[in-house]
Amino acid sequence: MKAFKAYDIRGVWLKDLDETVVYRIGYFYHRVFPVQSVLVGRDIRLSSDAMFEALSEGLRDSGIDVYDAGLTTTPMNYWGNGAYGFDGSIMITASHNAPEYNGLKFSGRDVQPIGYAEGLNRLEALVDSNELVIKRQRGKLYQKDYAAAYLQFLEKYTTDLDNLKVVVDCSNGMAGLFARQLFGNDTLYLNLNPDGHFAAHYPNPLEAKNRTQIESVVKEELCDVGVIFDGDADRVMFIDEKGQFVSPDLVIALLGLHFFSGNTPKEKVVQDIRTSKAVSEYLSRYGVEVETWRVGRAFGATKLKEVNGIYGGELAGHYYFRDFYFSDSGLLAALLVLNILNKAAANNITFSQLISDISVYANTGEVNFKIAQKQEAMDALRAYFEQNETPEKIMDFDGYRLEFADWWFNIRPSNTEPYLRFLAEARSEKLLKEKTDIIYKILDTFK
Repeated sequence: MKAFKAYDIRGVWLKDLDETVVYRIGYFYHRVFPVQSVLVGRDIRLSSDAMFEALSEGLRDSGIDVYDAGLTTTPMNYWGNGAYGFDGSIMITASHNAPEYNGLKFSGRDVQPIGYAEGLNRLEALVDSNELVIKRQRGKLYQKDYAAAYLQFLEKYTTDLDNLKVVVDCSNGMAGLFARQLFGNDTLYLNLNPDGHFAAHYPNPLEAKNRTQIESVVKEELCDVGVIFDGDADRVMFIDEKGQFVSPDLVIALLGLHFFSGNTPKEKVVQDIRTSKAVSEYLSRYGVEVETWRVGRAFGATKLKEVNGIYGGELAGHYYFRDFYFSDSGLLAALLVLNILNKAAANNITFSQLISDISVYANTGEVNFKIAQKQEAMDALRAYFEQNETPEKIMDFDGYRLEFADWWFNIRPSNTEPYLRFLAEARSEKLLKEKTDIIYKILDTFK
């Protein structure tokens, strides 16, 4: 089915997903994941209530007890799963997608991520089969309101932001449930109230057009920092005091100022394969061992738990924490970054100055190429540079990442769209252009 993706289930409501499909997802869930109870949260999207009713009916008809958490952020769904020891949890959300989309994110016991390879492939086959629904002893429906407990957990990371002027854009998404309590009344707020129409802009802060409002406010109001969340608040991104977008992978390094500023034992940090080389170079100051792994929560959170890392992050703005059940939380990441910036401001150090201390490379940003022969194109790039230069390191677990003395590139297939995603860095703009000209010419032969 079109809606089943590498990390979750997602599609246009009443086109890729409808009540019948969602009911069958709920009903056959126990066949793949034999659980007794499931925590279910949902976002503010206009179809979320209908999805919950269909999913809940399917789960209960298969004998599973459903705990209805109501409106939640996705990280709140993860936290509730771990804090209350559920067999699993399901979040109804389409994250950063347009209003007509909706979907489902799954976690197992101990908030273990569940993606296509971890069982959604088998669930898809059952949902798509002709197997009939035979109702079992009906599961029960309970209300599970733990918003106050979750807020209390997050409040442990709050401090007075007395040295900062902050603007927060909740994108009319789920961060608005908690933003004012966490960031205070002196903070400026944009699109605070959750609204499934996402009237101001779509809830995807990676797209530049969705950041124009907050970037303007940062400059007009002379703010020290802008904070913008996606729709389900599992991702967060930042704008510096100049109104410039801060590449989310550099925030992985910035978080080191919180975790490693004292005499801390040697720790591990996880980054994805697209992360700037500047991050590991910066964290090496603290004796940190950086693990590079595949893109996506199903991989990043699992790897962080596997190596018992203290935190990790992705270019897409996900930040994972050991103390958050090895899961991602946009609100927690924002609190930690604001604490770092508040301390820096007390010493007259700005956000952009902190980032300039980290970033030393010219970077293309992620570039998409619509290419059908994905593997052939990737192999052609690898072969060219292996023949004409000598890579210092080759990573081949999520596309290819080839590293050289003064530059590197990553080319990887999208798991959700018909694209190859490319990113490169070099010590100078001149060297970056020289290398990307070669790469783009090779890729053009596959278009």
